[in-house]
Amino acid sequence: MGLSQYDVCLVQLDPTVGKEIKKTRPCLILSPDEMNEFSHTIIIAPMTTKDHLEIPTRIRTKFQKKIGWIALDQLGSIDKRRITKTLGAINRTCISKIKAVLKEMLID
Repeated sequence: MGLSQYDVCLVQLDPTVGKEIKKTRPCLILSPDEMNEFSHTIIIAPMTTKDHLEIPTRIRTKFQKKIGWIALDQLGSIDKRRITKTLGAINRTCISKIKAVLKEMLID
């Protein structure tokens, strides 16, 4: 399965602990393509449709006709075997917003 940065995949997140996002759900791949090709693990951000308007680490997006949020506060590394299928990719506008939030979260 070829996985690319900014692809959205259906991922089995269970088992989880505490307030981690649960279930099988769409997740955004954030790891670079080189890592996605050669590593057994990738970096993802889960996606949710629950309303999180007040959380600055969640990016509002429309994907496959649904409004939801990319939970950058729930970044994680997963084994590729948790992926059940690829659903598509997000648009450039959303990618720019993600990069800005990640820069603020992790660099500035």
